[in-house]
Amino acid sequence: MAEARLQLVARRVRSFPDFPQPGVLFRDMSPLLRDPEAFAATIELLAEHLEARHRAKIDCVAGLDARGFLFGPSLAQKLGIGFVLIRKRGKLPGPTISTSYSLEYGQAELEIQEDAIQPGQKVVIVDDLLATGGTMSAACKLVQSLKAEVLEGLTVVELTSLKGREKLAPIPFFSLLQYN
Repeated sequence: MAEARLQLVARRVRSFPDFPQPGVLFRDMSPLLRDPEAFAATIELLAEHLEARHRAKIDCVAGLDARGFLFGPSLAQKLGIGFVLIRKRGKLPGPTISTSYSLEYGQAELEIQEDAIQPGQKVVIVDDLLATGGTMSAACKLVQSLKAEVLEGLTVVELTSLKGREKLAPIPFFSLLQYN
């Protein structure tokens, strides 16, 4: 049953060669988002993984701006826990903390509200795709700076040739689909 749902999810991820620039193979999840059955399967598979691995230890799901916002709230609701925003700098009101990180093409900054996560809480961070790991790694640092524990990072798609998983170590990481 899980294998059939995973295949459904995989069939809804399409590839666009040379986008956004020559040599890049873009993994597009738009068809996955348009298909309610495939989207539901995605959330169910992620939730089942977390429930098997962490049982009732998770306090909240944190989602990365912007596509982590597509999967994170549904996953949090499925698990019966809250959802927290990790946004690009300047997008959140109130007191925030931020961190900068390197992208393939420059620098960026992420931030979180100071009161979004309490010390000692156990957090799972979700995004749509893991490439080089810079954004997910920065999000882990933000959560840890609030004295919370990152239980795991997870995505729908992982581009394994970019070795982003290695940048997250020792934090566990899980992806539903892996592409070279």
